[in-house]
Amino acid sequence: MSGRLFGVGLGPGDPELLTLKAARVLREASVIAYPLSEGGVSLARSIAEPHLGRAQREIAIELCMSTERAPGQGAYDLAAPRIAAELDAGHDVAVLCEGDPFFYGSFLQLFARLGHRYPTEIVPGVSSVMAAAARTRRPLCARGDRFAVLPATLADEALLPAIAAADSVAILKLGRHFARVKALLESLGLTDRATYAERIGQAGERVLPLGETGETAPYFAMILLYKGAEPAILDALNGPHLR
Repeated sequence: MSGRLFGVGLGPGDPELLTLKAARVLREASVIAYPLSEGGVSLARSIAEPHLGRAQREIAIELCMSTERAPGQGAYDLAAPRIAAELDAGHDVAVLCEGDPFFYGSFLQLFARLGHRYPTEIVPGVSSVMAAAARTRRPLCARGDRFAVLPATLADEALLPAIAAADSVAILKLGRHFARVKALLESLGLTDRATYAERIGQAGERVLPLGETGETAPYFAMILLYKGAEPAILDALNGPHLR
């Protein structure tokens, strides 16, 4: 009988934001697999470390990437057979995924390659959007509000109607697109209703009004925008929520 494949959501960076189920799976899995960026750094493993079991084998998925571009498919092509070999031997494999595995998660790459071949379970994680809303004290939406999650990689002609159609918006994957998106929101007169959040739950966390930022941002940054008409929420957003 084959082992089980787990996609384990680790949350945005704070090891205390893992679920109880995630912590249990991390303790019990025979093998853990995780992305490893250039320079030998794995944020995912550092988040999970307090919850790992003893004598676990590890598979590092070495990505040729920076925070400004998506990881190459080749790394997952190489990792999938290594993980499959462990599963074929009856060993459970927990794949570490920052945030949530199915919300822009890197686990999607392995799920596409292995999910149809092996028993697979997804352990949800706290997304960076929810963590940023909690940290900034900016409600995402209320009652009938429409909420949109948009990648900054979209062109302005795609962002404009999506922003116009929503009451509340989270714009992710800022990186090299930040100055353009910031200018777009300024042109719409929405800067005062937007908050910038960077590396929530991680070292170097920054939160400030969008209008007080510079013109550059890392990939792991987002803008939270509330346009809704809920008076109590608007009053709260106009208060000293970032100070």
